[in-house]
Parts: sequence; C-alpha cells; structure tokens
Amino acid sequence: MTNQLAVIATNRFGMGARDHEIRDAQSDPQGWLSTHLNTPVLDHSLPDSSVVMSQYAEFRSRKSAEKSGQKPGNQNAMMAPLRRTYFQLCSDTLTRSITSEYSFSWRLLDFFSNHFSVSAQGGLMTPLAPTLEREAIAPNLFGSFADLLIAVEKHPAMLVYLDNEKSIGPESRQANYLKKNSKKARGMNENLAREILELHTMGVNGGYQLEDIQELAKAITGWSVARPGKKEGHGFLFRERAHQPGQRTVLGKKYPDTGANQGEAILRDLAMHPATARYVSWKLARHMISDQPPATLVDTMQEQWLKTGGNLKEVITALIQHPLSWQIEQQKLKTPREFLVSVCRATDGLSPRKKNREQQSRILVNTLTAMGHKPFGAGSPAGFADVSSAWDGSDALLTRIDWANRWVESLKKRTDPLALADAILGQQTVSESRTIIRRAESRQQGLSLLLLSPEFMRR
Repeated sequence: MTNQLAVIATNRFGMGARDHEIRDAQSDPQGWLSTHLNTPVLDHSLPDSSVVMSQYAEFRSRKSAEKSGQKPGNQNAMMAPLRRTYFQLCSDTLTRSITSEYSFSWRLLDFFSNHFSVSAQGGLMTPLAPTLEREAIAPNLFGSFADLLIAVEKHPAMLVYLDNEKSIGPESRQANYLKKNSKKARGMNENLAREILELHTMGVNGGYQLEDIQELAKAITGWSVARPGKKEGHGFLFRERAHQPGQRTVLGKKYPDTGANQGEAILRDLAMHPATARYVSWKLARHMISDQPPATLVDTMQEQWLKTGGNLKEVITALIQHPLSWQIEQQKLKTPREFLVSVCRATDGLSPRKKNREQQSRILVNTLTAMGHKPFGAGSPAGFADVSSAWDGSDALLTRIDWANRWVESLKKRTDPLALADAILGQQTVSESRTIIRRAESRQQGLSLLLLSPEFMRR
C-alpha cells in the first residue's frame, strides 16, 4: 500500500512524481525532501547578464546605425539574439525542473523567482529577466534571506526593471552638476524602494510609512549597472556621484552615509524585521500548503526565521517538519507551469536527444504562454497570483485539456494509465477516477483522463 505521505512529498512539495519517486520517498518522506535542499544545478555555459548587456548594446548600436541611414536593418533580425537568449534560459530552467531528481528545490526556485518578480518586457528585459533567478536567487536559495535580498536588489535585472539604475539623488554631485549647467536631471526614482518594502520584505501591511520608502530610495540612489564598452566592468555598479549624501532614517533607525553600504545595511535589517519574517513565511506556506495557510504553521516558520537569523534552509525545514503541512486534502490547484511540469515528469515525455529536447522545451515555453503563464510574463512586480481562483477559469482549464490530449497523443510509449496512477498518485486516486480511467476506450484516452483527473490537477 502506497504511503500517502510519500505522495504528498512528491506532489505537494516536489514538482510531481516520476514513476520511481514515491517508492524512493516512502520510508522517510521528510528526510527525502531534506535531500533536495541544495542549490539547483543550471547550465552556466548559457549567456549570463553581462553577455545579455553586451547583446543589447550591439542591438542599440545596429538600431542607431539604421536610423542614421548608415546601414539598413530589420527589427526582427536585430532582436533575434535577445529572443534566442530568453528561450535558451527559460528552456534550461524548465527542462531541469522536469528531469531533476531534486524537484523540491526547483519548486522553491520558482517560488522565490515569482516573489522577486521581474517581467520580460521590452528589448533589454526580454533576455535579462531570466538571469535574475540564475545569478541571484538560485545561489542564495538556502542561505540567509538577507544575502538573497541583497543579491536580488543589486542584480541588473531588478535595477533595470524598476528603473533604479538611473536614479539620482536630488542633492547628489551629479544633480548639482546638471543644475549648474542648466540640464534637466532625471531625478530620484522610488519604484525599487517601494517594492522592496511592499512586496519583497515587510508586505503592504507591514507598518512602514511613505517616509520610509523615500529614505530607502535615497539610500539606494547610485545603485546602477555597468555599461558595456565603458570600462566599468559588468553587473552592479555604484555611481557615487549619483548617490544622495547624508544620514538616512528608516523605521526609526538612523543609518550613516557609507555609500553603497548604506542601502545594504538597511536591507539586512529589513530581512530580520518580524514583519518580513511573518510575510515571507506566510507566502511560502500559502504556496506550499493552502490558499489560507494555518496560522500556527506560519507562527512556527516565523519563530524559526527570527531564531536562525533568517536562514531559509531552517525555515523550509520547519515547514516540512510541521504536521499541518501533511494534511491529506489537496488544497492547491496546480498553476499551468506546475501542471505542465508534472505531466512531463509523470509521462517521461522529453526526448532523450539533446537537440530534440531543446526544440521540445521551446515548444513547452510557448505552451505556458498560451496557458497564461509565460515565463517572466507576470507584467507586474507582484508576480503571478498564487491562489487557486486565479487559475480555475473555464478557458484556462480548456487550454489544459487541449494540451494534455495533444501531449499524450505525441508520446511514443503507451503506459498503462492505472499502473501509472498507482505509481504517481497511489491512494490519492479515488475509486471514481479509477472507474472513469478503466472505462476509457484506449490507453491513450485513459492516460489523458488520468492527467486531467482532480487528483492530478491538484496537489
């Protein structure tokens, strides 16, 4: 008899069971999940943010030459390298979440990537957005939240997305120079500071004031991005001339002017604020367990956060060790990405040949777009909605049905659907669903019915 806790481990916490994983997790589901708490492995031969910045500089150069009449150009052709990089990076993450033996770590990467949402909109952000999770989030996924927070806020994707790379302090040396020379300064931008407080740390009801946003915004003026070809290096660059001088006061605490370190000091304190511990713990529990997570579970996670200095590995361990995380009822509807990944894991449908797999992965990225879950396509710093009601509309479900039927039709291997149900869902496949699958006219139809059953669609 299949251990129901093993089914929960692979489907609620993991990204969906493969045919052997419930068996692997059966003796110790919590211990099995603990082995997943390691940095996800990515393909680091793919373009990073510095390459993306160079690609975009080349695009701008070619576009400028076209406008001046020096060289005719085609907009789509010029954008092709940027779009190719976007698909390469998104496909790599998607493929690895499907094939990995450690799918819980990939779910956690998805969660924090959505928590620190950036959108692939416009020429530069299209390929730059996917580099954030690869360079800032994945390496810090199981360390301190403070280190993760600082890495994210200083990453080029976040700085560009929320317009901080050109934010100039009103009394900075650069602003004074522009005033003296009768040139209009761009001024200070509060976007990043606002989202740090509202979305990334304390939450909208965390107790901060407008003055705290403004003071944080001043502290991070000068946080910018190196420009290719300017001998500035690559990645984060502190432009001291653009930094607003002086002491800052955030949440009642005074921070001396220490240049770039002033903003970092504020972020470290925000990471350990009780409101941050509460808000991020609540979001993590909501993502994993229920749209309305139990308060006692969130209490335990918050206590562990404050006790361990925001150690994410310890907070996540508190989550998976809490009995309320293991309730039998499936309370979350899978998002389109979760559904697609779990289908691919269950059916082992990716091509073993790398070339074919890359083509298939690109098709899957386009499929997510059709399902309304385009990678880095939330269009808002708030990210995609993480509640079931956002994904249970009739049109959205019809799109899943259509794709699942086409996916099953494309499979070369015709697995016995009832045997697969036992392997990936165990006792969670109720008798009604088993009867429907058993009455299917073919294995292909039975497999489609399994993948579209309530037990598979939920976690």
